[in-house]
Amino acid sequence: MASRFTRLTTAVPKLARGYAAPSVKAPVTLYGIDGRYATALYTAAVRQNVLETVEKDLKSLSQLVEKDASLQAFLENPTVNRAEKMEGISALFKKAGKPNQLTQNFFETLAENGRLNQTSKVILSFSELMSAHRNELPLVVTSAKALDKTTLNKIVDSLQKSTLADGKKLLVSNKVKPDILGGLMVEIGDKSIDLTVSTKLAKLNKLITDSI
Repeated sequence: MASRFTRLTTAVPKLARGYAAPSVKAPVTLYGIDGRYATALYTAAVRQNVLETVEKDLKSLSQLVEKDASLQAFLENPTVNRAEKMEGISALFKKAGKPNQLTQNFFETLAENGRLNQTSKVILSFSELMSAHRNELPLVVTSAKALDKTTLNKIVDSLQKSTLADGKKLLVSNKVKPDILGGLMVEIGDKSIDLTVSTKLAKLNKLITDSI
């Protein structure tokens, strides 16, 4: 097992040092266990020139996990021993198709370290690194019902020209949430603009309550 992902010990800081040459720097600093693992994988993929391949592997694995509730429960179950989880990862790769060796070694390391419960978070963190790598910025527009393409494009065009976009390419998604009643919630990067009817009503109710 010592040869998998790295011959270093299974500690994340050492794993990261084993792959992160001084010339390789993540495009954004992430924190937490998932952030450190994702960053270690990113720097390793850059050095091996398999960044897009690893990204594709992770997307395939993520889709499998999302579709299979029992698989997700298996990965997150702390009572399953590491040996069983290693076997589970092998079975998962058979379903997903043969991944890049780095991807396989990485997940075997997660299993050995008892961190498979971080799988979904690590994949999300890796996606965040890839978006930063491509100079992309996520834009989530939440509405009470699905927006038509014309309306969504107008919102995107307006924000793309604003300072909020910071010159980056916006990756837009429309989230439908009926309980906002109407209006929009716009989340761009780490900023948000709440123009929802539900929030306006809540503020109005608070104003009325405070005045009584």
